[in-house]
Amino acid sequence: MASAFVIPAPSIATLPVSGSPALFPVHRIYCVGRNFADHAIEMGHDPSREPPFFFQKNPDNLVPPGGAVPYPKRTADLHYEIELVVALKAGGEDIPLAAALDCVYGYGVGIDLTRRDLQGEAKKLGRPWEVGKAFELSAPASALVPAETIGHPAAGRIWLSVNGTVKQEGDLNQMIWKVPEMIAELSTLFRLMPGDLIFAGTPAGVGPCKAGDLLEGGVAGVGDIAVKIG
Repeated sequence: MASAFVIPAPSIATLPVSGSPALFPVHRIYCVGRNFADHAIEMGHDPSREPPFFFQKNPDNLVPPGGAVPYPKRTADLHYEIELVVALKAGGEDIPLAAALDCVYGYGVGIDLTRRDLQGEAKKLGRPWEVGKAFELSAPASALVPAETIGHPAAGRIWLSVNGTVKQEGDLNQMIWKVPEMIAELSTLFRLMPGDLIFAGTPAGVGPCKAGDLLEGGVAGVGDIAVKIG
């Protein structure tokens, strides 16, 4: 039988689910910028509760658990950002705040790897951030844990270490925009879909890593992540 496609169809990006042989198919990846006040301050911005802003990574930027991340090209300033990952099982537009958590399948832990020098150049020129954020293998993530197992974490330690030294540490209760608010706001800008992921922002302490570094982190009650660079 002839193929329905003129070129080979790309594979679907997936993440494993803790305790299940089934995989979670990923549709889009949204990221929330400057969602911890201390991180906003360290990046030189006002930590007040301004409307959230979002950017995207691509589904095939994901690195499933156990994957390696070579040091990316065209950068001399690769940064780590530990984040809670929110996985959606339902979506829609203009989702009411009270119904937002009904859309959540589960949670995981991710690292938003950033080519900070390229992002900085883009900011200065008023250009999009994709070259700094949406490059290959820029989104390591853990297995997902269903919300029916752990509930909806609103507090708990979030941390990241480099070669055993803790560099980032905070608490989910420090997020400026909480998970239901992120979902509700995002749904006014995009039609959210089952399979969407939201990287929910990072606490202070972001910084550079180099080839050979071991990044380890976690979110209390959700999971852990470990990634070797290089």
